[in-house]
Amino acid sequence: MKKWDARGTFAATFPAFIAAVLAAAPATEAVAQNWPAKPLRMLTAELGGGSDLSARLIAAGLSGTIGQQVIVDNRVGGVIIAETAAKAAPDGYTLFTYSSTLWLIPFMRRETPYDPVKDFAPVSLIGSSPMVLVTHPSVAATSMKELIALAKAKPGELNFASGPSGAIPHLAGELFKAMAGIDIVHIGYKGVGLAVTDVIGGRIQIMFPNASAALPQVKAGRLRAHAVSSAKPSALAPGLPTVAESGLPGYECVAMYAVFVPAKTPAALVNRLNREVVQVLNRPDIHEKFLSASTEIVASSPQGLADTMKSEMARMGRVIKAANIRAE
Repeated sequence: MKKWDARGTFAATFPAFIAAVLAAAPATEAVAQNWPAKPLRMLTAELGGGSDLSARLIAAGLSGTIGQQVIVDNRVGGVIIAETAAKAAPDGYTLFTYSSTLWLIPFMRRETPYDPVKDFAPVSLIGSSPMVLVTHPSVAATSMKELIALAKAKPGELNFASGPSGAIPHLAGELFKAMAGIDIVHIGYKGVGLAVTDVIGGRIQIMFPNASAALPQVKAGRLRAHAVSSAKPSALAPGLPTVAESGLPGYECVAMYAVFVPAKTPAALVNRLNREVVQVLNRPDIHEKFLSASTEIVASSPQGLADTMKSEMARMGRVIKAANIRAE
């Protein structure tokens, strides 16, 4: 079984990785022009999550433009999905969508059966979902700066909730904790819903849920919103400042979704797939459907996705290591 140690020098492999993607061959534009000659398979996570939504919207859009059906193939477990995709033929007929967990999970496990850098060719970023910093209304802080001051005055007394260990709401809290220099205690839950319920009940003080989980409770007065975790203000959380502009410059932690194909897929096919996927993502109706699911479109080039992976693995890898986070 192939194994990859995230503590190794992954940064050193990236130049060779990019060169391999750009030089993957032998392939000519004729290869892309003759594609597709049969239906495509889109691997993704179990029903209901952001990866599944991304796969279904993209698959439906592609099926209407490339002349072949794109069949969504749901699998349980991100590691299983990635391992299956890594072993698929690099012929442009197997794609997969997954969240940024794909390239962060190796930092949280001793071993993984895939290498996020060497085993996949990036096609495009799909979108991002920001988190919202919320507290129970009883917490004596009406701004993020006041919350940080309160946490510094009461080290170890405030808790922050998240769903499963290693998921983005957990990482958002750990990054906040590290950058603010505060001691708040992580309490993990099996699911985000259970975590939100305990924050609403006042048993936990702080959380970083996504906008769809947070804002209805904020509007009902059950939670107080302080800031959004994206680098720029988000249409998904209108009126909220970013964590960065509220006192922690450089803070950003969002869930990202992307589409990949197996490594060694000819560059001509990767580029053709990128054009087709980006065309689907740029449709106004697709934008609206993603927004309704608390995701903002972030279409990119293959190189743009590769660059994002590299920077996020370096940045968030440090956070994961410092907090000793282990995936559940």
